Amino acid sequence: MTDPAYLERLKQLSTRLVSLQKPIRILDAIKWPAGIEQRFREQQGRELPALDKDFYQRQKLAFDPDNIQQLFKELKNDVRRQLGHDDALGKILQATIDQYQIVIELLRHRGTGQFGYFSKQLYGSASDNLRGDRKSLRQMGEKLCHIFSLPAVEHLNRPYTNHISAEEAVKILRERMNDYFGAGEVRVQISDDIVSDASAGGDCIKINRRSLFSELDLQVLEVHEGWVHIGTTLNGREQPWATWLSVGSPRITAIQEGMAVLLETLTFSSFPQRARRISDRVVAVDLAEQGADFCDVYNYFLERGVTEHDSYRVTQRVFRGGTLTGGSVFTKDISYVKGFVENVNFIRSAINSGVPEIIPMLFVGKVTLDDLPLLYERYLEGVIAGPKYLPPMFKNLNGLYVWFGFSSGISSVMNIARAQQHFSKIFEKLPTPQYSYGTTDAEID
Repeated sequence: MTDPAYLERLKQLSTRLVSLQKPIRILDAIKWPAGIEQRFREQQGRELPALDKDFYQRQKLAFDPDNIQQLFKELKNDVRRQLGHDDALGKILQATIDQYQIVIELLRHRGTGQFGYFSKQLYGSASDNLRGDRKSLRQMGEKLCHIFSLPAVEHLNRPYTNHISAEEAVKILRERMNDYFGAGEVRVQISDDIVSDASAGGDCIKINRRSLFSELDLQVLEVHEGWVHIGTTLNGREQPWATWLSVGSPRITAIQEGMAVLLETLTFSSFPQRARRISDRVVAVDLAEQGADFCDVYNYFLERGVTEHDSYRVTQRVFRGGTLTGGSVFTKDISYVKGFVENVNFIRSAINSGVPEIIPMLFVGKVTLDDLPLLYERYLEGVIAGPKYLPPMFKNLNGLYVWFGFSSGISSVMNIARAQQHFSKIFEKLPTPQYSYGTTDAEID
């Protein structure tokens, strides 16, 4: 039985971390004014936006960096002293504290060459290899961009029009959140201060007042922002001792964003154009890391048939906080593809290893894949509470087990490339469809 005094120390230290991180909001600290896009496009993408180090220095942080850095240092020392240097949960706490200390340095260096250095420490680089594989994230991004850009994609499009106002979107999503979480557990509200069409934080989904949505957009928002981001936050808040699982440092970003994309896929809410935009983000990060400036990256996508608006959006996401001349950029957007691949491989491996029971722990709070074995052990001991809110396919694992079991079995036995060559010869004889429709995609942060 776990020592009650230990559990109380764990809770007190965890609660201190939750309190300390509260004013640290990365996206708020690096967001751009809404009018930048219009001015940039009026100049036909030939001039860099006027956003330099001085611009960011004028945007005051919601905390005193020196003071909060010292408080994190003291908290880390207390974790070691009160829980012990070798305590497993204490090590996760320390790793999370380390992340927030790097975040403070990231935000200190907005608009400078050091910003990208700290971003890579937090989120990684597009040149990183995928876990357990020699391929880089850029290679994976390029492959996915190719698949989701094939001419056949246009034949799949359905006429999803942006006819739903922000006010109506709030009403619809509020009803869906009530159905999933219970009445009043999640707030959905109009916002005037977000750049993306929608975002989630804590127990609230914000909808951009200026945006219009399609039915498919709302399906994506429901599972991406609701089931994953808010669901894991609320599950973390249910923890009796490890309350830090309700807050997310950058170390958990890939698993969070990857799981959100995976849920879009498992619920058939996503569509090729959205998948292409997510894949484009990896390519954009790599181009910018290699020294391409804002105009270079924008025009790269423009030349590949991406609309002006979407080319701007994918570029702006990468350069916010960094230098517009390239090299020092915000690498968070590799997380969507990286996390998707790693979550899929984790689920497949859990099934192949005969431990599917660990899979729901992905939703126990804000976690990394490396945390899960330990958290599962502590769950069996009663220290960690199981996830209260789980998507349907993670509550009853039968269907998920069969799906990933088939997928894993086929890929490990068959030569997929040879099978594709066989069917490609048959497909060459087919006439090319002559119809296509438009589609939409909400910008989700």
